[in-house]
Amino acid sequence: MTQVADFEQMWRDLVPIGRSASTGGYFRQPWHAAELELRAWFREAATTRGLEVEGDPFGNLVAWWGPAADFAATGKVLTGSHLDSVLDGGAYDGPLGVVSSFAALDLMRERGVEPARRLGIAAFVEEEGSRFGRACLGSRLAVGATTWEVARELVDRDGVRLGDVIEGGESTMLDGVGTYVELHVEQGRGLIDLDAPVGVHDAIWPHGRYRYDIAGRADHAGTTRMEDRADPMLTYALTALAANEQARVQGQRATFGRIDVRPNGTNAVPSHVTGWLDARAESDAALAALVEEVERRATAYAERDGTSVTVTAESVSGEVAFDAALRDALARRMGDVPVLPTQAGHDAGILQSVGIPTAMLFVRNPSGVSHSPYETAETADCLTGVEALADALTGLVTGEVVV
Repeated sequence: MTQVADFEQMWRDLVPIGRSASTGGYFRQPWHAAELELRAWFREAATTRGLEVEGDPFGNLVAWWGPAADFAATGKVLTGSHLDSVLDGGAYDGPLGVVSSFAALDLMRERGVEPARRLGIAAFVEEEGSRFGRACLGSRLAVGATTWEVARELVDRDGVRLGDVIEGGESTMLDGVGTYVELHVEQGRGLIDLDAPVGVHDAIWPHGRYRYDIAGRADHAGTTRMEDRADPMLTYALTALAANEQARVQGQRATFGRIDVRPNGTNAVPSHVTGWLDARAESDAALAALVEEVERRATAYAERDGTSVTVTAESVSGEVAFDAALRDALARRMGDVPVLPTQAGHDAGILQSVGIPTAMLFVRNPSGVSHSPYETAETADCLTGVEALADALTGLVTGEVVV
């Protein structure tokens, strides 16, 4: 099969898995049926190419190609992405990087590339944090950035504990990995505005997830006078508006995208509201300032409303600058493509943060929309991305590009 046919067939195989018939979006939450089916697809795609598949105790997978022994000091080269999705997410966020990695490997073989280093194609688990609430959980566990002792106590929306879903343990899957290159669909409009099909990321904005627990007093929605209420929903609503206002004023990002209300009755003032804030900023200092101001506003609203608020930082990631030498070498090799920052978190950021030189390629998204059924990419741009990835990986596995 040609590279184009390989890519399009792989994409056709993945399109129906976990897709909602009503919205067209994807529900590929980790350790549920759709995501497990995607892992089975990954193993089959690797096996049909004669690759050795390795898994770890957390559900991460990698398919290896090339010599068993690495003679280069820089070690193994890794590429790939993730297969899980946000709730009702798009088709390309994650799977495009995995499919493109297999297609790039096919193209490298067609070109007769002889690797001097092992090349691995990875599929990291729970990148989105859509089930257990921790973004990039699989890669964090694989590199030891999060311990199993902490992770196993995480619970999903149904109260299921991660430690009851998987046994966990110690991962050696990334031992000897010296370089990581991840391809991803762009999750914004940078390449649209530049009229470019592919580009390179230079850094990931600092970002975090913060849980706001707002306690009030349950009461009757009809008989309780407005001035007699201790309504946590009112405090939450004003806090959500404040987060939006402050993000706009400061030129950053803030979103309350998830909420839990108790007792969740139409004719009752709620007793408790939990909201989750996603905040992102151009620097660590800017993120701290944004989060501090939203919390200050929430506390003031709670005092006025007769409620109380507790803020818990569930996960915070500082700014990650990708390896400059690797970034510049790959950008030149691909024809001086655009270099832009990203406000989205990725497994690539986790690997870079523990000292593995990392680069990210991204493919134009003509809708400019992501984490949504409207996320898309043109086949021609995807194939340009495959060629760019194959060029980048060729340079690394042959030693033409030295990190």
